[in-house]
Amino acid sequence: MTDSYEDLLEIALPGYLKNDIIALEEGRKNGSTLLDCLYCEVQGSINSAFYDREITKEQFVYLRKKYLWMED
Repeated sequence: MTDSYEDLLEIALPGYLKNDIIALEEGRKNGSTLLDCLYCEVQGSINSAFYDREITKEQFVYLRKKYLWMED
């Protein structure tokens, strides 16, 4: 099975970013009352990873669109 291009954009993300994304997705699935906090954690982690050059601009835009529903 081959990975889609979008899947490839999520390979090798920093561990802290992966963990925050997982927590946000689980929170959405379980109806967490802390979604605002989880959302902010993902937003901050994406920003940190980008400005620390751990992810590319393309990954930055893709992750914001996918998980935060933000347009660039």
